[in-house]
Amino acid sequence: MSGTGRFHGVYTAPVTPMTADGGLNEEAFRQVIEFNIGAGVDGFWIAGGSGESVLLDDAENNRIAEIAVDQCKGRARTIMHVGAPTTRRAAAMAEHAAGAGVDAICCVPPFFYGQNDAAIVEHYRAVAAAADRPFFAYNLPSATGVEIAPPLMAKIRDRVPQLTGLKHSALNFGHVRPFVGMGLDCFIGRANWTLAALAMGAVGVVDGWPGIAPEYWTELRDAFAAGDMERARAAQDKGIAVVDFFEIGHFHPVLKAAVGYRLGIDCGAPRPPGAPLDADQDRELRRRMTALGLMPSELRAAS
Repeated sequence: MSGTGRFHGVYTAPVTPMTADGGLNEEAFRQVIEFNIGAGVDGFWIAGGSGESVLLDDAENNRIAEIAVDQCKGRARTIMHVGAPTTRRAAAMAEHAAGAGVDAICCVPPFFYGQNDAAIVEHYRAVAAAADRPFFAYNLPSATGVEIAPPLMAKIRDRVPQLTGLKHSALNFGHVRPFVGMGLDCFIGRANWTLAALAMGAVGVVDGWPGIAPEYWTELRDAFAAGDMERARAAQDKGIAVVDFFEIGHFHPVLKAAVGYRLGIDCGAPRPPGAPLDADQDRELRRRMTALGLMPSELRAAS
C-alpha cells in the first residue's frame, strides 16, 4: 500500500436503516456500525451510495454524521459523504459534518447538469474549504455521469489542498496506478477487486458489500499485510460470493435485506422510488446467505 498513510484498510459503506414509516432508524444504524467495528473494520464511508444519501434530505444526512461519530467514539474513522447537485448544499453539509467531528469528507462531483473541469474543480475547492478536513473525491461515473480520470484528478489536486485521496468506483481499473502515483490514498470502490487493487498500491476498499460479511475483508486485509497470498485469495473468493448477491436484484434492497438478516434486525425498505425484494428474490438471498453460513441459526430453518 502507498498514499499518505492516514487512511487505509477496510471501510464499510453502511446502509441507512429505515423505519416502517420511512424515517431514519437510528438504533438500527448504531447496531450496523457496532457490528462492523466488532468485525475489525478500519472505518466507515457514511451516507455514500450504499447509504442512499441522495435520497435523504440534508437534515437526515447531517443527523447520520452525528450518529456515526457518536457511535464510533474514535474506534473507527468516519468519512462523511456530502455530495449534492449544488455547491451551496454540499458545502453546508460538509461544514456540519466537520462540526460533528467526522475524520474526513467525501463528495461526488456535481451531477445532473454536466459541468466542465473548471466548474468541478471549483465545486470541490469550495466544499473542501467549508470543512477544512481531509477530503476524498468520489469517482462514481455510473451514477454521476462524471468520470474523474487522472488528468482531472491532477487539476483537483492542484486546487484543493485538503485532497487526501479518492474512492475509485469507475470501471477503468488501470487508473489505480496513476492515482497512487499522485500520492493519493486510493480506495477501490469495487469490493470484488480488493486484492488486485491492493497489489496495485491501493490503500484499501470502500464498498457496501463488506457490510454483510466484514470478516471476509478484514481477513483479506490481514493476510495481504502478512504476505500470505493463499489466505488472501481465499478471503477474496468468499468476498466475491457476497458481491455476487447483486445478481439477485437491485443493489439497495439486496444489501439492506442481507445486512438485516445477518444482524437479525430490520433495516427497512429502500427510500422510494426504491422497492423491496419480491418473494422469489428474498428466498434466493436467504438461500445464498445460508450456503455461506451468514444467516443466524434461528433464521436458517426458514431459508
